Amino acid sequence: VSKLILNKSIRLINVSFSYSKKNIIENFNLTIKKGERLGIVGSSGSGKSTIADLVMALLEPSKGIIEIDGIDLNKNNIYSKENWYKNISHVPQDIYLSDTNIAENIAFGIPPENINKKKLMNAIKASKLTDFIKNENEAFHIPVGERGVQISGGQRQRIGIARAIYKGGRLLVLDEATSALDLKTENEIMETIYNLDPNLTILIITHRLNTLKNCNRIIDLNKI
Repeated sequence: VSKLILNKSIRLINVSFSYSKKNIIENFNLTIKKGERLGIVGSSGSGKSTIADLVMALLEPSKGIIEIDGIDLNKNNIYSKENWYKNISHVPQDIYLSDTNIAENIAFGIPPENINKKKLMNAIKASKLTDFIKNENEAFHIPVGERGVQISGGQRQRIGIARAIYKGGRLLVLDEATSALDLKTENEIMETIYNLDPNLTILIITHRLNTLKNCNRIIDLNKI
């Protein structure tokens, strides 16, 4: 299978998506350039998360085309969707945590002995978890409890962001990822996110305009 890597742009061309006969988005066009920090804002039900799911190929459009560097993502060709998933780091509003320690939740799916400790500590620093985890030893020993019961909502969210930073990838999708955080923490984390690798393409879905103040471009779905 050929590799599908984001080198130029993601394009949504006349994309529509309907769910139980209700049109969520209709004839929607969008080009996201590599390295762009793009914000999508809109009220509840305006289709923000649907657009993120379409870009990540978790949903297929009812009509229209989604292209990665000119390649139709949903056509059966030599490129697989699994290949595209490897490029994506996704931080949802509700983070899934396994009943292990912080380190294993950040380097999700990687055996503990294979976790890159330098990358782990970089992700911990970037996601502002250092007030909670002082060193890698603590990261491997602090449990999160079942579904994260032993940590706060803000810490859970930061682990989700640290997980995305640890994974790397070429597209970072934040879907209401900071909505559970207080404004000070959100500002600190967003500052870090905007300063990540300039080749990283970042899509930020939110209902809070303040979160998007450093974006290159903001699309307000309520005005389309």
